[in-house]
Amino acid sequence: MKIAVASGKGGTGKTTLATNLAHFLAHSYRVTLADLDVEEPDSRLFLSGEPVEEKEMVKMVPEWVAEKCILCGDCQKRCNFNAVIQLNTIILVFPELCHSCYACSELCPESALPMKPQKIGTLEHIKNKTLDVIEGRLDIGQEQAVPLIAQTKGFINSLKPIPDFTIYDAPPGTSCPVIEATKEVDLVILVTEPTPFGLHDLKLAVETMRKIERDFAVVINREGTGNDHVARYCKKEQIPVIAKIPNQRKIAELYSRGELIYTQVPEFKQQLQKIEQYIMGFSQGGAK
Repeated sequence: MKIAVASGKGGTGKTTLATNLAHFLAHSYRVTLADLDVEEPDSRLFLSGEPVEEKEMVKMVPEWVAEKCILCGDCQKRCNFNAVIQLNTIILVFPELCHSCYACSELCPESALPMKPQKIGTLEHIKNKTLDVIEGRLDIGQEQAVPLIAQTKGFINSLKPIPDFTIYDAPPGTSCPVIEATKEVDLVILVTEPTPFGLHDLKLAVETMRKIERDFAVVINREGTGNDHVARYCKKEQIPVIAKIPNQRKIAELYSRGELIYTQVPEFKQQLQKIEQYIMGFSQGGAK
């Protein structure tokens, strides 16, 4: 079962929940935690381990071969992302805009735009005592997170034995990286907070999940602050709220030190147990 922990905004406690939930479940199941927030991965701050594999990740971009080019202009017409532009007798390629669709390369009548690999980041696989942790990390200056997220997911799918649970720590927001991280999962857990900002961005996340037809549930973090508008919204929209994590100073202190919380805060562990119960019911078709 694949579970994405996502949020409509940053700072709601997404990584806190993903890391603690993965470690908690790993006591009873085979679990892989994947940090797909490749622009700012931080799951490993809470889960150390022994390195298993590290590899460079690349995307394919066209490279102009001037001596082959007949300046027909087809490449510029084919590119939907303005990554290839003809300026008089020169073809300019903008790798930052390229989506590696191969259209310009494959349809060039003179094969003047062969695709070449360009490094976009790294992937690291570490083994904790209880679980596997996969981290994708985008290089500074790279503007597209989606290719690295997709490749990180592909690496996870190749792992043997297949884990009982794969938990994705998804990017925040509702843009393309979130779509890529959540589009194939079985369940999305949306982490929010009981504040006006939390409610606003939760609504955006709910709309996104409904658009891509993903099953989802909500966890309210920092319960006891703000107001009850998030809970009322979820009740009105018939969205299951599967856990409410209390607002406690000790939780913040443990988080700031990079420590797991559920092992030291009983109330937090109780909420993880509720999430586990929901997940198991969901996997058996009993929770929707």
